[in-house]
Amino acid sequence: MTNWRSVLGNIATDLQSHVAAARREAAEILVRDPLQIVIYRGYGTAERAFITGRALEDEGTKSTATDSRWRNLINALKRLESDEVPNARIRISYAGAEQVVVSDEEGYFSAWLAPAAPTASHDLWHLAEAELMQPRRANAEAVRGSGQILVPHSSAEFAVISDLDDTVIQTGATDLVRMARATLFENARTRLPFPGVAAFYRALQNGAHGSALNPIFYVSSSPWNLYDLLSEFMQLQEIPLGPLMLRDWDFTLARPRHGPHKLGAIAQIMDLYQDLPVILIGDSGQEDPEIYSEVVARYPKRILAVYIRNVTPNPGRSAAIRSLAEEVVRAGSTLILADDTMAAARHAVENGWIASSSLGSISSEKSKEEEGKAGTPIDEPSTQPAPVAPTVVVDATPAGDGGNK
Repeated sequence: MTNWRSVLGNIATDLQSHVAAARREAAEILVRDPLQIVIYRGYGTAERAFITGRALEDEGTKSTATDSRWRNLINALKRLESDEVPNARIRISYAGAEQVVVSDEEGYFSAWLAPAAPTASHDLWHLAEAELMQPRRANAEAVRGSGQILVPHSSAEFAVISDLDDTVIQTGATDLVRMARATLFENARTRLPFPGVAAFYRALQNGAHGSALNPIFYVSSSPWNLYDLLSEFMQLQEIPLGPLMLRDWDFTLARPRHGPHKLGAIAQIMDLYQDLPVILIGDSGQEDPEIYSEVVARYPKRILAVYIRNVTPNPGRSAAIRSLAEEVVRAGSTLILADDTMAAARHAVENGWIASSSLGSISSEKSKEEEGKAGTPIDEPSTQPAPVAPTVVVDATPAGDGGNK
């Protein structure tokens, strides 16, 4: 005969286990991060706009000037371990037009919208909004987000398409230890730009006469998880804002392929703005020279110049880029490989793309940043300046006229 005390004891134990599990689940629900809709800075024309974003939980990764390295590490891990909202129904609104989209398994969504009302021609940036329709949490406020869409002015003389890592921001992408250190233990206030970059990019945006408002696009292999950090960094360092085209990153041990992502993003920009010539800016550390060489071949006579920052003090790499430069020259463009912002700036002045008066401000800013006197105050930056690489300048000037150096 079954001992009824034992039976009741088992029932009580089982009930207690279920109650404990229910309490844990309830606690998890109560402390879940709030949902958010992020619209990334996008771009378009008067006829249509490309709007992208992501539905995910807000991890609360705002940085402050007093954050320790451990706080930076916690925020970095929160970014990398993002909690996305798959299959979310989202209503996008832009210039009087609306469209409902569904996020993919990683929470991303994108759409082309045709404005229902004319956008103000004097404004460079235009507002896009989004509202989360499903899922909705009980007793929670409506989840909305907004972002800016760039529509170039008719005054634009050319566009700039630039990489970010080791082109604008010092990352050490060719050194896994340095890159991990920068990604995990730094924040937007302690990351360092390359000296003179902000002033040079402002000069490119202003053009030769100071009022062109040339659009600047940033195409990078960095993950979308770092979007907020990169945006804040650019604002703090007064680097001209532009659409950011990042990518989903699976963080596997396999070597990442940069070509397909960057070529696809660049091609979409080139195809949308067919009347704008383009300056390409990148670095020698990954695949930018090879990718840009292919872009020059695909779009003959569209690329004004290719500026490559030399971050690999490797004679073999410089020789390989020299070979690529010959292909670029044959396609009707120019490639400048240098470790110094001033080399590209002087070339831009010589070709009438930026004002000659801007060289002074670029040089001054570069010198101050090299001395650690400009930009966001940093007491003890843990990101050390990138190693200096030998300068090699390769341009389209015929030999004997001061060309290859």
